[in-house]
Order: sequence, then structure tokens, then C-alpha cells
Amino acid sequence: MNGRITMQIITTVAELRRRLGGRTASVGFVPTMGALHAGHISLVERCRRECDTAVVSVFVNPTQFNDPEDLVNYPRTPQADCALLEKAGVDFVFMPRESEIYPRQDLRRFEFGDLERVMEGEHRPGHFNGVAQVVSRLLEIVKPDRAYFGEKDYQQLAVIRQLVRQLHLPVEIVDCPIERDGDGLALSSRNMRLNAAQRESAPLIYATLREMSQRAGSVPLQELIRWAAQRIDTDPQLKTEYIAIADADSLQPVSSWEEPGKKYAFAAVWAGDVRLIDNIEL
Repeated sequence: MNGRITMQIITTVAELRRRLGGRTASVGFVPTMGALHAGHISLVERCRRECDTAVVSVFVNPTQFNDPEDLVNYPRTPQADCALLEKAGVDFVFMPRESEIYPRQDLRRFEFGDLERVMEGEHRPGHFNGVAQVVSRLLEIVKPDRAYFGEKDYQQLAVIRQLVRQLHLPVEIVDCPIERDGDGLALSSRNMRLNAAQRESAPLIYATLREMSQRAGSVPLQELIRWAAQRIDTDPQLKTEYIAIADADSLQPVSSWEEPGKKYAFAAVWAGDVRLIDNIEL
């Protein structure tokens, strides 16, 4: 609606359904866990350009955290989030309690095959099942025409596309480019937990991925992966969890440059107790 009404903050499923029910105009949806930054706002702005009504959810989903400590420490800034969203022209902000999303324990188990056995799936067991639980529930509640997700969580995006196909949900999943700070660090809510030294070191992740992209095809693939991990680990503030080169569609590891198809490099790196992920097309 792009500014024609004042932003409404809604906390219950019943109220959101009442507000959205019977609309003939297109509805766009941006699901978030809050602690919003310019990356989220870029999704919101695209949503507003392409849809008549913009809905944003702010909900820290407990079922996708395989580390309880990470759930406790996840940044929560609801007042600042609402101020940003109002400025961005959002129509409805959905800020539910956990009991609204999960009125009873969600025991559903999703199968994503090889997609959930590599990279994030391998290192965060149960994570993608939790993502599928909350995303399917939110899409069922909002019933948007389009839903917007950032490419920083590239593997999550692939999982959500498969989820939508499995459940035959009538929604278009729109992927949006990674937003970065001026020094290249991918914007993430977790960045606000970095101390000064970690924040200074963190751009090395993207700098390394860029150099991988420049060397792709000219350096043996496994040698390039080893080089990238070693380069990041020379910084005492950073510790590589994994570097991977994978097929852009299947996300399965690539063993040589001769394999057909588009390839991406992926990184997961610890800065203290903050886990950062990034990716780049090679």
C-alpha cells in the first residue's frame, strides 16, 4: 500500500488473518528474526516495489537453533526494528508469541535429501527442519503471493524452494542479492555481537572468497579450498569451520573444475563465539 495507511503491529494469527482476509491486492512477505539491518530493509523495499501490501514478521524461531546458547544470545531489538520498518513503509508487522506460531509442539519432520547433508546441514543438525517448520507455518498464516529471502543464506533458500514444491504452496520465492558493508562484510544480525577486533578481521572472509573467484579454474580445486581456509585461519580472530565449492543448484561438493554447471564457494567462520557465513559465485 506504500504509505497509504499507518503501519500496524499485529501479535496474533487471528488478527493478521482478519486484516489480510478477502484482499484482492497482492501480498508480499519478508520473514525475519529481527535485529534488522540494511540487508533486511533491501528485501522490504523490493517487496514494496513488487506488491501492494507488505508484511514483515519478526520472530526468533527456537526450533531452528541447534545450539541453545545461540538462541539465548541471538540479538533482539524490537523497538528499533519497528522504527526501521515504519520508515520503510511496511503495512503490517507480525510479532507473535511462540504460542501463536506453535500452539502445540511441532513434530513434523521434513526430508530434503542431499541438500541437508552438506555444509550448514552437516554442521547444524536439525537446523533446516526448524527452518521448514517456521517458514511453512508463516506462509500458511500470511498466504503471500511472494516471499523474499536473502542469498546470504543460500542453502536455506534452496531448502525453502524445495519445501514450497513439496507442500505445493502457491507462493513465489524471490531471492535477493547479499547486502554488504563498505568493507565487504555480509550484513547479518549476528554482526552486532562482534567485538572491535573481530569486526576488524571479519571482512577477510569475503576478501578470501573474492580471491577464490579470481583463481577459480587456474588453481586445482582442493588446493584452492585449503589455501582459503589457511588464509582465514592466519588471523587470530577467525577460525574456519568449512570452506566448500559446490554446484549452484544441487549444492553438492564439486571435485574438479571440469564438472559442468555454475559453481559457488561457501564459507562458515567463527569469530569468537559468533558464527558468520558467506558465499560467492565463482
